[in-house]
Amino acid sequence: MTASVDVKKEGGFLAGLIKSGAHQKLLAFASLIMLLIGFSLGSPNFMQMSNMIAILQATSVIGVLAIGVTLIIITGGIDLSIGTMMTFCAVITGVFLTYWGLPLPVGVLAGIGAGALCGFCSGTFVAKMNIPPFIATLGMMLIFKGLSLVISGTRPIYFNDTPGFDQISRGSLIGDVIPGFPIPNGVLILFLVAIGVAYILSRTVLGRYTYALGSNEEAVRLSGVNTDRWKIAIYTFAGAICGVAGVLIASRLNSAQPALGLGYELEAIAAVVIGGTSLSGGRGTILGTLIGALIMSVLTNGLRVMSVAQEWQTVATGAIIILAVYADMSRKK
Repeated sequence: MTASVDVKKEGGFLAGLIKSGAHQKLLAFASLIMLLIGFSLGSPNFMQMSNMIAILQATSVIGVLAIGVTLIIITGGIDLSIGTMMTFCAVITGVFLTYWGLPLPVGVLAGIGAGALCGFCSGTFVAKMNIPPFIATLGMMLIFKGLSLVISGTRPIYFNDTPGFDQISRGSLIGDVIPGFPIPNGVLILFLVAIGVAYILSRTVLGRYTYALGSNEEAVRLSGVNTDRWKIAIYTFAGAICGVAGVLIASRLNSAQPALGLGYELEAIAAVVIGGTSLSGGRGTILGTLIGALIMSVLTNGLRVMSVAQEWQTVATGAIIILAVYADMSRKK
């Protein structure tokens, strides 16, 4: 009798663990540790502190993008436009600061506001016009790419005449956590965004409706909730987060590159799925997304340090995406 009860308790615990997605985060974290160990054995230069800082710096952009798309995927949607949306926001920031010579805070707010407006448009197409998210955001991806090239005249916009802009990402407000190795502001911004969004998901009405829409949108609608309004709000909020990513990448490069952006959405979505967010919606955490983003950055950096050709790095990224989606499907079964 006791053994039977213990088995039932154990089965219940394991079922709860699987349902919560905690095992997926543990698996992702274990994969991250294995990658760190493997690349450390493969190259003595990998574990140098300067390279670790470079990995964190690279994660800041992909991580912020992944946090934004996490919100949308939890609702059961998808956003293929986040890469070119990020570029568009960087270009808008360049227009305000370089072309029009406006103050730095105005340019930064313009970039974030442009992202919010883009997200509002995508959310409206999905919620009000009932266009499938895949198609709506695919169309928006091409629109943002074209607008970035048109507005910039197909030329990069440089921020050389905007003092302090490059410090948004590359400066360090908190100084040296480890002597001689300051933590870049981009990494600090990533963690601040992560903490803020995690709080919103767990403690606010917007967060509760984000999960509810992904779990059973029809039930939420039948309960009297204006699901269209909340879905638009979620896309708008995610767009604003992509605007932050646009400011970060422009600051990191000290320029807005209008041809940049394609491919970032794939890495961000892969990071989200690796971190345990279900593509069918209703489940996901920001902590898992951060772990997934670190895995993508470590993989890219490690292959580069080991002098693996760029084309094979692309192959590895594609394989990771397929494995992540397969893992999500297996988890649902």
